[in-house]
Amino acid sequence: MKTSRRNFLKQTMAGAAAVSVGGILHSFTARSYANVVGANERVKVAMMGVNSRGLALSNTFAKQQNVEIIYVCDVDVRAAENCMSKVEAKQKTRPKASPDFRKALEDKELDVLVVAAPDHWHAPAAILACNAGKHVYLEKPSSHNPHEGELVIAASEKHKRLIQMGNQRRSWPNVVAAIDELKSGAIGRPYFAKGWYTNNRPSIGRGKETPVPEWLNYDLWQGPAPRRPYRDNVVHYNWHWFWHWGTGEALNNGTHMVDLMRWGLGVEYPTRITSSGGRYRYQDDWETPDTQVITMEFANNTSMFWEGRSCNGHNIEGVSVGVIFHGDTGSMMINGNAYTIYDLKNKVVKEVKSTKAIDARNLANPAADLDSIHICNFLDGIRNGAKLAADILGGQQSTLLCQLGNIALRSGNTLHIDHANGHIKNDPEAAKYWQREYEPGWEPKV
Repeated sequence: MKTSRRNFLKQTMAGAAAVSVGGILHSFTARSYANVVGANERVKVAMMGVNSRGLALSNTFAKQQNVEIIYVCDVDVRAAENCMSKVEAKQKTRPKASPDFRKALEDKELDVLVVAAPDHWHAPAAILACNAGKHVYLEKPSSHNPHEGELVIAASEKHKRLIQMGNQRRSWPNVVAAIDELKSGAIGRPYFAKGWYTNNRPSIGRGKETPVPEWLNYDLWQGPAPRRPYRDNVVHYNWHWFWHWGTGEALNNGTHMVDLMRWGLGVEYPTRITSSGGRYRYQDDWETPDTQVITMEFANNTSMFWEGRSCNGHNIEGVSVGVIFHGDTGSMMINGNAYTIYDLKNKVVKEVKSTKAIDARNLANPAADLDSIHICNFLDGIRNGAKLAADILGGQQSTLLCQLGNIALRSGNTLHIDHANGHIKNDPEAAKYWQREYEPGWEPKV
């Protein structure tokens, strides 16, 4: 009997062992995936949150072969219209507007929800999508708080839905090669890693309570977050710097570098976390730290350190964003899709450069061509059961490290962690930040 499109796509998890290509191959490019068995199965997609990063992802998804964006879901009618027009120009069919993404999830033909809404929506939206039988491409961070992260993992496992987190560097070819060399002993045993992010973000000023703009469904924008009056310096983007909706620079950009460090050191959950920092540069409504350091220690006698400076863009190691590993025979620095290996005398042993331009400070789309590889890996997981480069378990483990850093900062405590599961030990004050309160009726449920 001929396999229907819907049945074929539902075989994702069961067929993994039989047809997996083992994830991204070093020789693969986005175009290479057109030749993978099953690549002619059209995947139908809904985009949630398309003002900034979501618009960039929409353009990238629309360029993939046998992918059709059929819904654009945004609470800002201007952003939705702009996205639908740009997607139509690329794929030659116009997506439908579905301001409430939950309506799009009711469509049995929909395969994927791409979540690029604000952080407080990430896990709740992904859980709803899994509950509806859809796969999810989830922008980082995977959750607003650790409890949500556990829920989204549970939803993926219960409903056997794939969730690829937007840790796209897991698919960048030279980064994959760098980590392979690291694990093969290029610098001996790596025992310490440092990651960083720097920028020159301006002040967000003092917001005023004003009427909700006619183009915005503010109630749906708030969604699971307890209701607050509309202020004119939150929507769009500045929500990152309010604990109620955002998670600060540590999870906005730190998640990427922490994920690379965790990958390279081969660690999951820490034993101890400390953090310091604050809002130093401006006196305004910004709540999260603009300057922060997080130190993480692990049971395998390794540690990592992340530094974030949102409002002073002086480079570290000559670049605005990067990671460096130190081992007993040398060091390795990863900068974008390039890496350099040094010996203990700081002599360059090997240098691999990127052939793709990357603008690390581009807020929406720093590396579109490279991101296509990550998206194609996700699509191949749906079609053929290929192993995901950044599945939700690993994504949440990296997210949790940054969340624990924020909890250490906000509680003022050194956190002692159960390295078997990442939970905070014997600290009621810090444990208060493990989960949040929700608007009644909006609580995420698996």
